[in-house]
Amino acid sequence: MFSRLREDIASIRERDPAARNTWEVLTCYPGLHAVVMHRWANACWLADFKWLGRFISHIARGLTGIEIHPGATIGRRVFIDHGFGVVIGETAVIGDDCTIYQGVTLGGTSLAKGAKRHPTLGRGAIIGAGAKVLGGFTVGDGAKVGSNAVVTKEVPAGATAVGNPARIVQRAAPQDPRDQAAARIFAAYGVMPNGDDPLSKALHGLINQVAAQEQQIEVMLAALKGAGIGCQRFEELSRFDAEQLNKLVD
Repeated sequence: MFSRLREDIASIRERDPAARNTWEVLTCYPGLHAVVMHRWANACWLADFKWLGRFISHIARGLTGIEIHPGATIGRRVFIDHGFGVVIGETAVIGDDCTIYQGVTLGGTSLAKGAKRHPTLGRGAIIGAGAKVLGGFTVGDGAKVGSNAVVTKEVPAGATAVGNPARIVQRAAPQDPRDQAAARIFAAYGVMPNGDDPLSKALHGLINQVAAQEQQIEVMLAALKGAGIGCQRFEELSRFDAEQLNKLVD
């Protein structure tokens, strides 16, 4: 038990630049307290002391603001950063080296008892603040879910998902878990550089294409007028304002 605790503290100090020393992490990090108490609750749950497991989980929720069902499976070196408002359901499985930020829900979408209702997080997955991962699918190894995303289907290994509903904005080969430290710092809260919403990118492209076509039409009308060919203009139509539309899409 103490070796696991030392491992957890070391992983938190590695991933959180605000963690100054071991004593501070041990006494002041509710994510660590929630994970440790979950191990007690899960041991009771597996030993068929269901009520006791639920009661320990209930006490942990009151102390930390993090609700983890005692039936959930949590791997090694899982870091729940800040943690307030995190909810992890009964059949959720969280792999080693995952990072979960505040306000995350790993929830179920089925009422079937005994079924796999909650998500599975692969090794090294990062779930940004406020994200909702709903259903019995898998978020692959090294995948990232951006803050406030709503994920209802599988995320491939190494991919980044953002938006509501979540869309894949970046695909990359999953990294070796031993090389995850730099990746976690680089992608805190599941945010990636140049990781714009693909729908937003598509809309910007359409707007810019329409603006380019309007300029081409203006050139064509001017050429026709210069050749003495009259063309009716529809002055009542407002001019297409690509800049304004692009601001609305951002």
